[in-house]
Amino acid sequence: VQLCFVLSTKNVRAPWEVRRKWLRTTVLGACAVLTGLLLWSSLGGDDGVTEVLAHRGEILPGRFIEVPCSEDYDSHRRFEGCSPRKCGRGITDTVITRDEARRIRSIAEKGLSLGGSDGGASILDLHSGALSVGKHFVNLYRYFGDKIQTVFSEEDFQLYRDVRQKVQLTIAQAFGISASSLHLTKPTFFSRINSTQARTAHDEYWHAHVDKVTYGSFDYTSLLYLSDYLDDFGGGRFVFVEEGANKTVEPRAGRVSFFTSGSENLHRVEKVHWGTRYAVTIAFTCNPDHGIADPEFT
Repeated sequence: VQLCFVLSTKNVRAPWEVRRKWLRTTVLGACAVLTGLLLWSSLGGDDGVTEVLAHRGEILPGRFIEVPCSEDYDSHRRFEGCSPRKCGRGITDTVITRDEARRIRSIAEKGLSLGGSDGGASILDLHSGALSVGKHFVNLYRYFGDKIQTVFSEEDFQLYRDVRQKVQLTIAQAFGISASSLHLTKPTFFSRINSTQARTAHDEYWHAHVDKVTYGSFDYTSLLYLSDYLDDFGGGRFVFVEEGANKTVEPRAGRVSFFTSGSENLHRVEKVHWGTRYAVTIAFTCNPDHGIADPEFT
């Protein structure tokens, strides 16, 4: 008590110069804290994210987290040896090289240069030909005709097929199923996301969703990231939504994130605050009736 009284007395008698320095230090400290908070927000900080499954600086040979399967698959026809019995999510940085990711991104950039959404999210689907243009979609093969052969090359489409096969094999190995039982399904597409304000519902990519509910054919979902979190864009992390403990994946060019498509892997993407985020979604089904062919360069 005596010590507190002595300190209090000294504060009362402190000259104005000391108090002014103290005030300046306090204000500068508060500004630093505020700046830090604003920086965290601009870099993609997001409430509820409590654990990072894959940091941008890590190079993961493979990380797999098993989770209990949801009942979503019970309302669909089951294919023994393929339909999910083991559910989970995985990340690897050693299946697709950084150079392959760069070349795949070039395909996306060339295709999306033909159009692009008025909002912040654009897609390019080489299978169906769907391309964002303004507030709508066009079939780039019909819309641009022979010009497509001056945009893409056979090497582009071969690389796309090679990457798809590598991802397919990775998923099969992780879940203990035959790669031949998996069939590419739609929609499989490139995405380009920036901070432009959404113009239509198609631009609102940040809502939490379940792939198996949105697209009944999906059994296994994968994403190949084509740009780097915090180098190419801020925000835009992938978030597995879990009660009390969300899990996030920080994109890194060449990183493959994959998971079973049911409610056990409810997820969303954070809003992109700056820069441009490129990725390709590659989806697989166990039902051959829902399979699609690789795109062909004609």
